Amino acid sequence: MNPTDVVTQGLGAAGGEISLMSMFWGAHFVVKFVMLGLLAASVWCWAIIVDKTLLFARTRKAMDRFEEVFWSGQSLEELYRVLADRPTANMAAVFVAAMREWKRSFEGPSRSVMGLSQRIDKVLDVSIQREVERLESKLLVLATIGSSAPFIGLFGTVWGIMTSFRSIAASKNTSLAVVAPGIAEALFATAIGLFAAIPAVIAYNKLQAEAAKQQGRLEGFADEFSAILSRQIDERIAA
Repeated sequence: MNPTDVVTQGLGAAGGEISLMSMFWGAHFVVKFVMLGLLAASVWCWAIIVDKTLLFARTRKAMDRFEEVFWSGQSLEELYRVLADRPTANMAAVFVAAMREWKRSFEGPSRSVMGLSQRIDKVLDVSIQREVERLESKLLVLATIGSSAPFIGLFGTVWGIMTSFRSIAASKNTSLAVVAPGIAEALFATAIGLFAAIPAVIAYNKLQAEAAKQQGRLEGFADEFSAILSRQIDERIAA
């Protein structure tokens, strides 16, 4: 947008209210590009927020159901047979991975009990890490947008103000009617940057805390399950 265009728009807008759409269409193409990019980032953020919120809710319910079945007194072998051929996640995936290593050690062609507890602990750690990676996937996008969006919006603001100053120099007129539209367009870019950043930061902190909470549940279950298997290993060796 040329400085003379800014002057014309500023004089035309002096007698009426400046709408958000008029600020967008009247902005420099660089500022428009910044605004559109920030709006796209905001949509991406909300898509991640909704997806992760639903994922954590499903995971929490699945953990509750699994713990209820696991501590109901059902045989571990029977529970493993039920879950072994199904796609599993969260606690069920951790349980199946540990039981698979258990059965390989006792039922394979070469029975290997030595170091079984350590191998099971390793399997549990790897399984938990995979589940945590699944829970935390795309959260880095929220952190990145939350930290960078205000600066991207500020870039659009600086560019818009530069355009306003050019319009002042071209028209040699410092009246508010000339300066106000360009500054409003520039500040609009900052507002969109904050609109994208604030929900991203809040959601990232909330979802990261929820992921840490679910990771703690997985680790707690793994410790209890490892103790159960370790006790059974000692009983079999003693027998």
